[in-house]
Amino acid sequence: ILSQAQWDELSRLALAVFARGREIAAKNGLILVDTKYEFGIDPQSGKITLADEIHTPDSSRYWIAETYQKKFEAGANPDSLDKEFLRLWISARCDPYKDPIPEIPAETLIEFSEKYIRLYEQVTGKKFERASLDTPLRERIRAALKKELPEYFKN
Repeated sequence: ILSQAQWDELSRLALAVFARGREIAAKNGLILVDTKYEFGIDPQSGKITLADEIHTPDSSRYWIAETYQKKFEAGANPDSLDKEFLRLWISARCDPYKDPIPEIPAETLIEFSEKYIRLYEQVTGKKFERASLDTPLRERIRAALKKELPEYFKN
């Protein structure tokens, strides 16, 4: 699908973005273990373009640097701030490729969301602002999008 020149450029870009992600993670006490990138080709310019989320806890695995060595030496899973927590919870209860996923208790979902919040705060240095649960979900999403992308919300 790609020419050799496009493949070389895509590889260069992916490695550069990963190196920058690792650098930012390390400055914040984290190890960016792995990730996925999705690229496309801009039809007008032919340039390779990063096309999706990068370095989110859904697309990447982050380990806590401070506890990594001790966990490794003990043969234990590293402390992580990503979706691996939920994957491990599910796989301990079923084969997710063959069995129905069991209902996930609210406490587990809260613990899971706290990992995402901690990652956000650790990487950005900002306090995560929790929305009021009195406001319906759709309204909260719309308000957040309108705040960040006002040009798309004229009304």
